[in-house]
Amino acid sequence: MENFLELLKNRRSCRRFTGDPVDEAAVCNIMKAALMSPSGHRINPWEFVLVEDKEMLKALSVSKAAGAQLLEGAAMAVVVIADTTKSDVWVEDCSIATILMQLAAEEQGLGSCWVQIRLRRDSEGVAAEDNVRALLGLPTQYSVLSILAVGHKERDSKPFDEEKMQWEKVHVGSFSGK
Repeated sequence: MENFLELLKNRRSCRRFTGDPVDEAAVCNIMKAALMSPSGHRINPWEFVLVEDKEMLKALSVSKAAGAQLLEGAAMAVVVIADTTKSDVWVEDCSIATILMQLAAEEQGLGSCWVQIRLRRDSEGVAAEDNVRALLGLPTQYSVLSILAVGHKERDSKPFDEEKMQWEKVHVGSFSGK
C-alpha cells in the first residue's frame, strides 16, 4: 500500500519533456495498464491510437484552443477513443484507462499529462474531437475522450503535499455527518 500511495503522491502533470524517445518496454507497460483497466460489464469500448510521429504530434497540439500545445514536445501521445455504440459508460471506462496509463508512466519514471478533448473547441470554434477524428481517420461511431502526452520529464515536480489534503471533503455516514 505504501508504494501505491507514494506513486500517487509523486504523479504530477508534466508539461515539459526532454524530447528523448520512450523505449518500447515502457510503452508496452503503459499499454498493458490501459488494456487491463476495468470496464462496465467488461465491454471494453476503449481503443488507443499511439502517436510518435512529430508532425502528427504537432497537428494534435492545435486540435483545441488551449492546453494541447504540450503535445508538440512529448515523445509520444496516446489518443483515447471509444466505440460509443458499445457502451453508455464509455466516458468512465476511458477515464479509468487514462489515469491507469498515467500511473504506469509514472512507475516507469516518465511524465504524462491528460489533454481533455471531449467537449473542447479549437480557436475557430470547431469541436476538438472533430479535428482529432479528421487527423487520425477515425470512424464516426468513435468519440475521443483525451490525449495522453507521455515523455521523459524535463524536470521533476514536487510531490503532492499531504498537509494540503482536504479531509473536510470526506463525509462519514451522510453528507452532514449526522
